[in-house]
Amino acid sequence: MTKSQFLFITGVLFSLSPLASPPLALAAGLLFAFVAVHPWPAESRKLSKTLLQASVVALGFGMNLQQVLRAGRGGFIYTAIGISFALIIGMSLGRLMRVHPTSAFLISTGTAICGGSAIAAVGPIAGASEDEMSVSLGTVFILNSVALLTFPFIGTAMGLSQSQFGLWAALAIHDTSSVVGAASKYGAAALAIATTVKLARALWIVPMSVGTAAVKRSEARIQWPWFIAFFSLAAVLNTYIGRAKPLFSMASHAGQIGLSVTLFLIGASLSPKKIRNVGARPLIQGIVLWIIVASVSLFFICRGWIKL
Repeated sequence: MTKSQFLFITGVLFSLSPLASPPLALAAGLLFAFVAVHPWPAESRKLSKTLLQASVVALGFGMNLQQVLRAGRGGFIYTAIGISFALIIGMSLGRLMRVHPTSAFLISTGTAICGGSAIAAVGPIAGASEDEMSVSLGTVFILNSVALLTFPFIGTAMGLSQSQFGLWAALAIHDTSSVVGAASKYGAAALAIATTVKLARALWIVPMSVGTAAVKRSEARIQWPWFIAFFSLAAVLNTYIGRAKPLFSMASHAGQIGLSVTLFLIGASLSPKKIRNVGARPLIQGIVLWIIVASVSLFFICRGWIKL
């Protein structure tokens, strides 16, 4: 066994342990990426995607259907407005900063909808090159890491309620994994709201993919977010089958552990070389766009103009 393999396996075992939390698992992954060479990059990339979706479904067993529907209805309008706002501002920033149109579109889409999942869905349809995909994914993953570590501290410092923080995390953080990770650190109520509103936001992958295919006249296969339907089914079962509550509680806990492992895998994939490949202008576009989206949504939430 090589040193890199030993460190990687140790990191996975740490993520599985009670000592780990989503932010710590991500930090461990980032540390690994900077001190070792990833021994299984391709396998890790495939596993992280599958494990993320399975973890989200498992977390559904800890949700109440009425709460899911209430948050989903309340968050639909906000997500529609927020997505439109992020896309318009993102593409405008891309033109202003002279970012390649495809990279600018991918970063804007990732910020508007659900980070890496949205980029992975629309990238092939938009005809993005491997480098453009790498730049866009690298940008959103870096910002995901920042959000996961900083949002709970900002929420606490500003005295946000569980509802306010869950809504903010769902509207302002890119990937589902980081939304769930940040919200789980803030509290159970924040986690419930953040997960349901975020998944409602993720549903926009479908119309975005269809729209991109229509504009580009692409025949690339659209990736449907089927795991959202299974998350909803898990919430239904947890709500109406009371006798299985202990089993569902175990499944929800397994989802939390799976999320920690997922975040370690994501962090471990962000090598210094990949970060350097992000480049200055796309990264600046992504940072500026994210700061605008996060600041505007937080302002509206604190004013009570956005609430559930």
